[in-house]
Amino acid sequence: MKSLFIDCNHQLAPVFARVHHPDDPPITINTKPFTAEDLPRLLDGYGICLDDHSYMPTPLVAQCRSLKHIVFLGTGAASYMIIPELAELGIKVHLIRGYGDTAVAEHTVALMFAAARDLARMDRGVRAGTWKPLEGMQLQGKTLGVIGLGGIGREVARIAKGIGMNVVAYNRTALADAPVRLVALDDLLARSDIVSMHLTLGDETRSFLDAPRIARMKKGVILVNTARAALVDEAAMLSALANGQIGHAALDVYHAEPLKADHLLAGMENVTLSAHAGFRTLEASTTLLRRAVDIVKSLQP
Repeated sequence: MKSLFIDCNHQLAPVFARVHHPDDPPITINTKPFTAEDLPRLLDGYGICLDDHSYMPTPLVAQCRSLKHIVFLGTGAASYMIIPELAELGIKVHLIRGYGDTAVAEHTVALMFAAARDLARMDRGVRAGTWKPLEGMQLQGKTLGVIGLGGIGREVARIAKGIGMNVVAYNRTALADAPVRLVALDDLLARSDIVSMHLTLGDETRSFLDAPRIARMKKGVILVNTARAALVDEAAMLSALANGQIGHAALDVYHAEPLKADHLLAGMENVTLSAHAGFRTLEASTTLLRRAVDIVKSLQP
């Protein structure tokens, strides 16, 4: 089957060139911008689509008659397509797990530090000619609540323990080998100075952190989300940021990406934003793209 890497960007292109070997199946690279309406034209004749983080609306994908497989570069395909609907069309979505646990965990901790010390606000101020040192929070001795103890959550817990934080966690299923103390969700929300989201997104976890749960959090809590935006009720989060229930939000993921400049989050001082870059390291990208090529290889007749 013919394969198209539909949204290869300038950072991934040289990495892909290194990991794609002469004996691998040919994969066409598209680096030009496109809209969802272009999907039927771009994917005409292709059976496999490698998708970095492009939306795949079901009605438009349904027009891609030759498409049989989407290899999503990561685990969050549910944020960009409705997988059961694609399955009904005979299209299988392949996920790639565990390729960047350390990269995302390190980014999570970087956002944690940035929020605790208000680095983004001071950076904006200094660049604008305002010299205003801000008092921050010392992380040593503070309590971090990790919601979801998969590979990334475990890495975050390991790093946080290394800097002297008290780490507790909540996981939706029982774990016999939890690296930190598991507590009830309400207990975690009430005691944590920082809450970090690491659940997978599904019907059961969409808006997992809703208004009632946000109300049970410690007032002034720092919320970090490098997992999926839809895990958190956006309206409830915005309200809590405005009234101080959430003291600071450090976010790498958004309900609609890219985040628009006029979005309410972009105008809030107590928010630190990054551009869905948690997994963007050379090491993680190399592993990710090689695994994607291997999936394409396995799908050849």
